[in-house]
Amino acid sequence: MKHEIRINHDSEVPKYKQVVDLLLSDIEAGIFKIGQRIPSINETSEELLLSRDTVEKAYVFLRKKGILASVRGKGYYVNKVDVGKKIKVALILNKLSNYKRSIYYSLSETLGSKGNVDVFIYNYSIEQFEEIVINQTLHYDYFVILPHFKDNDATGVDIIKRIPKDKVLLVDRKMDLLSDYPLVYQEYEKDIQNALDKGKDLIQKYTKVNLVFPANQYYSRYIVRGFQIFCQVNNFPFSVIDQFDENEIIKGEAFVLISDDDLYRFIKICRNKMLKLGTDVGLVAYNENPVKELLEEGITTISTNHDLIGRMAGEMILSNDFKRVKSPFEFIKRKSL
Repeated sequence: MKHEIRINHDSEVPKYKQVVDLLLSDIEAGIFKIGQRIPSINETSEELLLSRDTVEKAYVFLRKKGILASVRGKGYYVNKVDVGKKIKVALILNKLSNYKRSIYYSLSETLGSKGNVDVFIYNYSIEQFEEIVINQTLHYDYFVILPHFKDNDATGVDIIKRIPKDKVLLVDRKMDLLSDYPLVYQEYEKDIQNALDKGKDLIQKYTKVNLVFPANQYYSRYIVRGFQIFCQVNNFPFSVIDQFDENEIIKGEAFVLISDDDLYRFIKICRNKMLKLGTDVGLVAYNENPVKELLEEGITTISTNHDLIGRMAGEMILSNDFKRVKSPFEFIKRKSL
């Protein structure tokens, strides 16, 4: 067994539990077969540089679970090989939001009883991301990573490459420097173009189209580029603004809102100004959720399917069939446009 490098002496996970996980992995991999004697407590203690008490605690734990059996004077033997070990998945998110929750819920649901998903959030910070990877690399079978960093991508790529490649699945965003990694991705520039094109007949009744794109949040700049191309190709007057006040909401114009905070403020201003959505002003919101179907008789949205992203990631893990797949992006027509 040469497991020295797999014991993390600085980890929060108790050392005996790390020994348990190593033995279960070896049994599951067929290294130890049913009826086979495993290394003695003293042998494992020396190999892993652990105290005898720590290793004995792990062996006793597995014996109580029925996975090991002990014979006085002879040692421990594998009692069963169907250890029921669950797949351990670390879902590493750039931020917590309703959309990221959807990915988590659908990933967990797809894995079902075969896996557990733990969530880690790095808040766009390279430093926090690196800390998560360093502390958790030894403890998970797979890492599902949403790679959105406020600093340059090269550092993030270097950190991701510290994880064994066969454990990594990227989600949501392409990274040019990781073009050979499995991925479930959005194509921001083309997605917004294609989605808005499906609503072109509704948009053209307005005199101008405004994209509200918050500069202080870490949305992809490719969204702006795709919006600009759509408007230029269709000869629609347009503007891209960071934030708006009530004087900028003008009758006869349409607005594409990226942030939900902007969406709720926009609706409030329209109510105060007695402007009817879909008649006086047009409104398209980015990212679908159930609330938008109910607000103001229905908010038109353009959105990827976050549930499907989580489901596709889970299916890849269960089937061990990793590939690069584009997530669908939809235009959902409602009364606000």
